[in-house]
Amino acid sequence: MPASLRDLRQRRSSVTTIKKVTRAMELIAASRIVKAQQRAQSSAPYARELTRAVSAVATFSNVDHPLTTESDNPTRAAVLLITSDRGLAGAYSSSVIRQGEELNQLLRESGKTAVPYLAGRKATAFYAFRRREVAGRWEGFSDAPTYAHAREIADALIEAFLKPTEEGGVDEIHVVYTRFVSMLTQKAEVIRLLPLEVVEGEEPPADSELLPLYEFEPDAETVLDELLPLYVASRIQYCLLQSAASELASRQRAMKSATDNAQQLIERLTREANQARQAEITQEISEIVGGRRPWPRPPPASTKT
Repeated sequence: MPASLRDLRQRRSSVTTIKKVTRAMELIAASRIVKAQQRAQSSAPYARELTRAVSAVATFSNVDHPLTTESDNPTRAAVLLITSDRGLAGAYSSSVIRQGEELNQLLRESGKTAVPYLAGRKATAFYAFRRREVAGRWEGFSDAPTYAHAREIADALIEAFLKPTEEGGVDEIHVVYTRFVSMLTQKAEVIRLLPLEVVEGEEPPADSELLPLYEFEPDAETVLDELLPLYVASRIQYCLLQSAASELASRQRAMKSATDNAQQLIERLTREANQARQAEITQEISEIVGGRRPWPRPPPASTKT
C-alpha cells in the first residue's frame, strides 16, 4: 500500500534531522582526527627509542629479569583488548573483537588459558553479554587516552605478570589494538608485550662496526627495574593512541557514509511526495470533472393579469 503524503513528509523530516546529526558527528570527528593522528605519530619515536634502550640493556647484561625471562611451560596469557567507548564507528570495534577471538582460539589450541583485560565499553558489553569473566577493565577514555591511563593499565598487567600462575598470574601479555595506517585504512593487530623479545639480528656485526659499551649504575637489574615498567606503559600508550586515531577515522568515514545515504533517502522521499501530491491533485480534478451536473434552471416568473 503506497504511503500517504503526510507519512512521506514526516519521514522526510525525520531523515533530515538524522542527516544533521550525522553531519555534525562527521565534522566533530574530522576536527579531532588531526590532533589524534599527531599524538599517535609523536609517540612513535619515544616508544621506538625506549624499546631500543631496553633491548640493549637486556642484551648486554647477564641479568635474568622476570619481565624478560620466558616461562618453561606457559599456561596463562593475558589479552588486552582495546575497543571504543561509543558506537557509530563502523566496523572498528567488531574488527578488534574478532581479532581477539581468533587470538583466544590460538591460545586455547596451544594449551593456554586466555585472561581478558578490556579497555572500552564495547569490549565490556561483548563479554558481559556472553557472561564471561574478566580480570580488569577500563572505560571512558578511548578517544582521548593519556599516559596516566596507559600507566594504570601497565601496572595492572605487570602485577599479574609477576604473580605466580597458581595465584592468578599470567605467563604472557598480548595486546589487540587497531593500527592507524591512513584515513581510509585501519588494521587490527596483535602484539606480544611480555616477556620481552630481544632481537639483535641474525648476522654477526662487521669488523668495522663498534658495539656500544654499557655501564650500569648502580647495577643492571636496577636499571631494568626502572626501564621495563616505562617500556610497558609506553607501548600501551602507543597502542591506545593508535586506536584512538583509528576510532575517529572510522567514525568520520561511517558518519560520512550515513550522511550520504540520508541525502539519497531524502531525495527519494521528495520524489515520492511530489508524485503523491500530483496524484492527489489529479484525483481531485477527476472528481470535480466527473461529478459536474448542469445547473437547475430557475422557475419561470409568474405573470399577473
